[in-house]
Amino acid sequence: MAKQLDYHTIRAIFTRFRQAEPEPKGELNHVNAYTLVVAVALSAQATDVGVNKATRELFKQADTAQNMLDLGEARLVEHIRTIGLYRNKAKNVIKLSRILVEEFGGEVPSSRAALQSLPGVGRKTANVVLNMWWGHPAQAVDTHVFRVGNRTGICPGKDVDAVERAIEDNVPAEFQHHAHHWLILHGRYICKARKPNCRVCQIEEFCPFGEKTP
Repeated sequence: MAKQLDYHTIRAIFTRFRQAEPEPKGELNHVNAYTLVVAVALSAQATDVGVNKATRELFKQADTAQNMLDLGEARLVEHIRTIGLYRNKAKNVIKLSRILVEEFGGEVPSSRAALQSLPGVGRKTANVVLNMWWGHPAQAVDTHVFRVGNRTGICPGKDVDAVERAIEDNVPAEFQHHAHHWLILHGRYICKARKPNCRVCQIEEFCPFGEKTP
């Protein structure tokens, strides 16, 4: 775990992230708040590419909680069979859809507590929805954010909660809205787990990570 970088270095890093990608977007396909919740819930231990492939036809048939209930668990399973843990995820999607219909009028709530009350929706999923749909500066910490945060010292922490707090505490306010997206994309395409591509890294000069690629 690298030491926490200072404010000015973090500002310089995120300035470069913003210059390279002013409006970073999540890569999970969705058409509304409901399909975003479902897509993020399905993405646990799965790739965004795999989830997008599975939901391409699914969301044409079930783009609301009620439509998902009408589709039913068995037919949902057929759509998402290629995704890891698909049976358990299908059960959770049906359960959360029923709760949304019965308790929230079919609408996705805009509070973290309400979102986390839904089956299969943890803090990371809730934060993604709060950030991407409701525009809150919520920080979703996945494996990429955790790795980049600790390697670089941007937001080090022993667990995901600590990394989330480090982003909130140390990243300048003007970068908060897109912070986790920039970190996810950097970890997914540049600062990879096994072979980080340091030669093309726009923040290489600020990074204390020792295992540079030759």
